[in-house]
This record gives sequence, C-alpha cells and structure tokens, in this order.
Amino acid sequence: MADESAWSKSSHSNQNDGGTCVSVAILADRVGIRDSKQHNGPAFVAPTAAWSSFIREVKSGRWAA
Repeated sequence: MADESAWSKSSHSNQNDGGTCVSVAILADRVGIRDSKQHNGPAFVAPTAAWSSFIREVKSGRWAA
C-alpha cells in the first residue's frame, strides 16, 4: 500500500494505556489508517476528501466523548 516512511504516528496516541496508537499515510488520492503496532496488519483506506471531512468533524467537537 505505502512505503513504511509514508506512515506517521498520531501525536494523540496514548503511551499510557498499552500503546493505543494510530498511524496515517497520506497518499495521492487516499489515506491509509492503521494500528501502528501492526505494521504488516490491515489498513483502512479512505478517499482523501472523506478523511478531511472526518478530521473536520472530530476537530469541531462533534464526536467528543
């Protein structure tokens, strides 16, 4: 899917609860999302526009727990 260097670990990943981490790879027309502890595991792939919309919603606080 993407070279390992394309993946970035979220700055919001929590090291205190067992390492719950998300990695994201921004590609030309899509975004890969995966568990950063499973480099060879599955990745969710979304169109760039859908990922951008999701990020806007999260930042708006709409999905706050």
